Amino acid sequence: MKSIVDVIIPAFNEAAAIGKVITALPNSVREIVVSDNGSTDGTSGVAQQHGATVVTETQKGYGHACLKAMAYIEKKATPPDIVVFLDGDFSDYPEELPKLVAPIASKEAVFVVGARSAALRTKNALTPQQQFGNALATLLMRWLYNSRFTDLGPFRAIDWKTLLALNMKDKTYGWTVEMQLKILQRKLPYAEIPVRYKARIGTSKVSGTVKGTILAGIKILYWIAKSVVVK
Repeated sequence: MKSIVDVIIPAFNEAAAIGKVITALPNSVREIVVSDNGSTDGTSGVAQQHGATVVTETQKGYGHACLKAMAYIEKKATPPDIVVFLDGDFSDYPEELPKLVAPIASKEAVFVVGARSAALRTKNALTPQQQFGNALATLLMRWLYNSRFTDLGPFRAIDWKTLLALNMKDKTYGWTVEMQLKILQRKLPYAEIPVRYKARIGTSKVSGTVKGTILAGIKILYWIAKSVVVK
């Protein structure tokens, strides 16, 4: 039986890109949920015009936005089998969604990360600080858990029941690393699939600012340190 797939797109001031992201997603997706994190540029209106469902989360933070969309999905009469997360800046290639969903649909994994490998990303698509943060986080996960992860990529798919069971807590920059650490801690089957990646439309609210870069780095290290204590 065909898997039911819903998509969550956390977004803050992505009016120039969000329509392109929605349009590029495959028709096999049941519902696209854009979680507007207090945008002031008309992101919600553009998303609705392109057929997405919009929920609003005024508390700033990537995790806040993701949790808001999850709360909406949780109320649906028929839950999804798989949820896919991706950013609203059009840096990912949404048409590659089937590659991430396939291992979960075939029961080979419950979680799949789209790895933004150097061979498949355009020049300057990832800032030096993003590359350093990814390298450090995945190195620490490899040391602590013998992990195979090479990236904290935001384009990811996860079994819906597994996602709920992870009991995600992070409200801001640590969402992606928290999810991966919890998968490793629970020894759940996962996969990493190389995906294409390009420079985003507009300026990043995280890696594009000194404050965002520092806070993201702190959150990544916090979750890794916390996992050691729990371990």
